[in-house]
Order: sequence, then C-alpha cells, then structure tokens
Amino acid sequence: MKRRSFIKSAGTISLGIPFLNSCSSLPAFQQEDFSIKTGPVSINTWNFQEAGKTAGATLIQGGTALDAVQRGVMVEEANLDNTTVGNGGAPDREGEVTLDACIMAPNGNCGSVAYLKNIEHPVLVARKVMEETPHVMLVGEGAYNFAIQNGFKPKNLLTEKSEKEWKKWLKEKDYKPIINIENHDTIGMLAIDQTGDIAGACTTSGLAYKMQGRVGDSPIIGSGLFLDNEVGGAVATGMGEEILKNVSSFLVVELMRQGKSPQESCELAIKRIIKNNSKYKDFQVALLAVNKKGEVGSYCIHPGFTYVVNRAGENRNIKSESYL
Repeated sequence: MKRRSFIKSAGTISLGIPFLNSCSSLPAFQQEDFSIKTGPVSINTWNFQEAGKTAGATLIQGGTALDAVQRGVMVEEANLDNTTVGNGGAPDREGEVTLDACIMAPNGNCGSVAYLKNIEHPVLVARKVMEETPHVMLVGEGAYNFAIQNGFKPKNLLTEKSEKEWKKWLKEKDYKPIINIENHDTIGMLAIDQTGDIAGACTTSGLAYKMQGRVGDSPIIGSGLFLDNEVGGAVATGMGEEILKNVSSFLVVELMRQGKSPQESCELAIKRIIKNNSKYKDFQVALLAVNKKGEVGSYCIHPGFTYVVNRAGENRNIKSESYL
C-alpha cells in the first residue's frame, strides 16, 4: 500500500569517545560566499567527505535529490570508523546499539525509524516506511519487524572497538560534555537535483552511553530535518534535546519562507535556543540550511562545527560561524 501524502532535558554526554576518523583529517577551511548558486548541490553536517562525494556523484549523473541524500548518508552508516552513525556506533548504557533515521522527499512525504536495533542502514528502512506504509514513523521492535519483513538482514552492530570503549566507560560512568567530540552524533544531508527538487536525510546512533530508550532529534521531522520544496531545507546536529525543544529545523525553514537568507535563519534559530537555555555554554547545537536558490548558511553555538558543500562534484569543507 502506497502511503498517503504527508501534509505539512538537556541530555549529558560521555567521555572517552575518539574523534571520528572520517572527520579528523580536515582539509584547509574554505568560506562559502552565500551568493546565489545554480545547478545541483549537496550539503552535509561535519567533514564527512565520502558522503558528500557520493551524493554529488549521484546528482551529476542525473539522479534525484532523494537518491542522493540516501546514498550519501549510507556511506557513514556503513563506516566502522564512525562511532556515532550506523554500524559500529557507540552503544547505550546497556551495551546495545540503537539507531535513528529519517528521510524526506520533495513532495513532503517522509519516513522515520527510531530505537532500531541490528539493522545496518536505518535510512533505507525509513524510506520503506515513507513509500510503502500509510505511516511516518516506526520504532523499536515494530521498526525491526518491518525491516525483516521487507528483506533486511539482521546484523550485530556492536563492533569490538565500540564494545571495548563501552566497557572502559562502565568503570567510571562519567558524563561530561566535550564540545565537538561526542556531538558528532549525526549526519544530516540536503540536496538539490537538476530539476530543482530538494530532499533530505538524517541518521545517527545518538549520544554515546545514552539512557536505554533515549531518542534525540535526528528521526523527528521538524527537529533533525525539515524541508519545503518551495522554500528550502534545514538539518541539525548536536544536543538533540535542545533541538527538539525548539523544533529548530522547522523554524529555519519558516524563517526562510519569510524571506530571510539561510544564514540569517540559522543564526536566529540558534539564538532562540540560547535565549531559552541559560546553560547554552555547556552544549553544542549546529544548524545547516539551503534555500531554493542554492544559497547555503550555517550557524552554531560553539566554534568547531564544519560542513561539506558539494557543487559540480567538488567537495569543500567549510567552517561555520558561531555565537561564541
């Protein structure tokens, strides 16, 4: 059955998570000029270079924005060196890897899964939910059963590396924010294809050593991801609880609808978070957006957030402006 059209406490973070290998070798930072751009473009949170290249190649070959974002984020879901997305992700306090993801199409349809275990590519399951059910979101055992019924194969996602780090953490069970280390907890991606259509995807294994059952912003349409094909799209990364409280991706898109640039919109949405929480210096949130013209903007609380822009098949790692 084809689905109907979809009408439109801050957590703490743990010590001991290594820098992601896919993010650690940063090329020289470049500046986005925010001028009007034409042609296909993909943007993604953090310095996930291979994800950007994969999405960009899909767009150059005439692929849809929806296929581009799906293929792009799947790169990180399969990357064992990335301990915050997909296979090899850091587990919760009980030692279980649980995954969250969502995807959104140009026509406003969307699909999402949360607290999904033992399935390597949650974004594929989210797309199945979008395209083959009347629902938007499936969680936990229901999401897993749906995946198995649709041919996905179960897989142990707790790698030897992640298990070793978890057992090390168990000795002290210490929770302290380390800005821009554990907060590499999401890859969010947006793309505009050759027809001008916009799509987005977001996927994560969430905060390391989170409480069992915890779900952040990443699979929540309007928080971790939102888009309107007439306006633009936005994705978020960082402390999911704060993003959820402010419905930040939706807010960015609505500000762009009012005529503000992606940069202005991201800045205003971050300042909304800061206004609503006096402890904003203790956590990181970053927002990334693109409008229908192809203009890109980003803003974050703390320095250190970067994002990748792929135009004409070429990646650029760009340092975001920040409040602090």
